[in-house]
Amino acid sequence: MTHHREPAAARLPVRREQFGRIDFEAVLRIYRDISGPLGPFDPKFVATPPAPEQQPARLIGCSLGGVDDEACLDPACNCDDHTDIGYEMGAEKSIDVVLPAEVAGFRLDRALAVTLPQHSRERLKALVGGGRVARADGVLLRDPALKVKGGEAITLVIPAPTPSGTAAQDIPLTIIFEDDALLVVDKPAGLVVHPAAGNLDGTMVNALLHHCAGRLSGIGGVARPGIVHRIDKDTSGLLVVAKTDPAHEALSRQFAAHTVERRYTAVVAGNPMPSAGRITGALARSTANRQKMAIVPDGRGKHAITHYRTLHAFTGASQVECRLETGRTHQIRVHMASIGHGLLGDAAYGRTPGKLAPVLAELGFARQALHAATLGFVHPTTQEKLSFESALPADIVELIGRLSGAEV
Repeated sequence: MTHHREPAAARLPVRREQFGRIDFEAVLRIYRDISGPLGPFDPKFVATPPAPEQQPARLIGCSLGGVDDEACLDPACNCDDHTDIGYEMGAEKSIDVVLPAEVAGFRLDRALAVTLPQHSRERLKALVGGGRVARADGVLLRDPALKVKGGEAITLVIPAPTPSGTAAQDIPLTIIFEDDALLVVDKPAGLVVHPAAGNLDGTMVNALLHHCAGRLSGIGGVARPGIVHRIDKDTSGLLVVAKTDPAHEALSRQFAAHTVERRYTAVVAGNPMPSAGRITGALARSTANRQKMAIVPDGRGKHAITHYRTLHAFTGASQVECRLETGRTHQIRVHMASIGHGLLGDAAYGRTPGKLAPVLAELGFARQALHAATLGFVHPTTQEKLSFESALPADIVELIGRLSGAEV
């Protein structure tokens, strides 16, 4: 990026001196010098058509969204609970919508997310802030917190994506189902799903690019081709990956509608009482630690529901099944901790009972005891109901084996 090097005197109009007014035209002029026009609604914006010899390329790879169970919380990765729609390179995409009456009183970004569930709220918020959302009369809407009335005609301009720099890498994958539309992967603990700061390669996406020879849905964006949903690095188990855009869109709608079956096996501290139940608690980023999630009052976070039942009770721990009714970031980990039964090995949310700490240390068990065991959905092409099971990985089997000597 070229830094702005105007003489100090030339920059004076944009300073707040002695309660003086800011010269916003000067601010805009400097911003354009640095970054170019603000977007297609900027009077200075001039659309440049692609060179005739440049053929549109299928998008491989970063949107700001993705339906997730336990999404990346890297500050450089704008995760959310919906999937983003990407488009072929070489052209922008315009979308015209009319906000439904039921979003009256909502923030603009929230209203758009309800109206366009295939896009993440964070992505839409970024488009608003970037000058790519306008009323039908061309007036820009730059404030994502703007309250809407419902019925407004809105135009969004989705920028053309950039090519992926993500390399295909020959990393072994356990694939339990594959056809022309999708594949189901049994991810081991320790494998990051997609590239992000600190994990630029060696991810499941790098492995998928090699396995599929680049033939993956482009909807996930340049960093997440084919990725419909995610699980945390140290959670093992099943994920579905889309090879085509229609498959990605159809699967995303199922996740958004909460019709995908997702059951996890977890080993938690203590013995939940009652042994089965329903945990409800809205989730949002913790104000104390932005790398963590927390339960917040309704209306401040995303509605989340987890159903649990105890499979086996041990002395000081239990094996439980958790069924997700919603899929929020770190949902199971936060919900189980909220009732006093955090996951064993979970350094962020759990608290291993003192008597069990030596057991985990001896086994070298240093991750949350959580496994995505069941995944069920309707195939986007055949409309067949599919259901897949993943056996518990060796480390959790070993942990349960040690605990089962004290089964109650």
